[in-house]
Amino acid sequence: MSQHSFEMPSLGIIGFGAFGRLIASHLAPWFQIRAYDPVPRSPLPENVSLVDLEDAARSSIVVLAVPMMALQDTVERIGPHLRPDALVLDVGSVKVQAAEILRKGLPVGIDVVATHPLFGPQSAKNGLRGLKIAINPIHGSRHAEVAYFLRRKLGLQVILCTPEEHDRELAMVQGITHLIAKVLTRMEPLPSRMTTRSFERIMEAVDMVRDDAPEVFHAIEVSNPYANGVRDRFFDVARSLDKELRALGSKG
Repeated sequence: MSQHSFEMPSLGIIGFGAFGRLIASHLAPWFQIRAYDPVPRSPLPENVSLVDLEDAARSSIVVLAVPMMALQDTVERIGPHLRPDALVLDVGSVKVQAAEILRKGLPVGIDVVATHPLFGPQSAKNGLRGLKIAINPIHGSRHAEVAYFLRRKLGLQVILCTPEEHDRELAMVQGITHLIAKVLTRMEPLPSRMTTRSFERIMEAVDMVRDDAPEVFHAIEVSNPYANGVRDRFFDVARSLDKELRALGSKG
């Protein structure tokens, strides 16, 4: 390893599944990547060191890429091992609940930024440039540093917002998308021969999320405090439309 690589800041990724690996592949040029996962998968990507939880937590920057249901426990476990000058980020799909856990669970003085990359391994398979990421400042002022890096180095579109603004919009954007995808996958097999371009676009969206872990769907539909209201409205409109169509059918 070159002397330059030793001078790079360390970045610990806690939760090294599909998204953790995506993060590592794009951040390796700027950081020494140290990854922890309770069930590590092989092969390990180049330039990534597999370490224990405590070592990952001692990194300059710590990224929590764990399911929402594991965030509380993870925060409690890493707290005693964090550096006083550490920067901690999460990458979950839900921000109100995550922000509360991070705010209350991490030591005072730690810089904390909640983030939500609005993409996944499928939508980022051709690169990150032009894709979007939401940033919620929680503790400290380093969110500006994070935003600058994401814009200049990775080419991402950065959206600065509060956790509440994030969850309110994503309850529709992700909640309805994943709900429709779940319904359509349960109706399979679907037509594949005589299809319209619009139907093909819908199936492209379904394919982007069909392999997401069940924890992702749970977080989007259950952990987002605004998801129930959006889902209720969606089903109300669907039932109303169904009633209109049945009425028209009875007249015909």
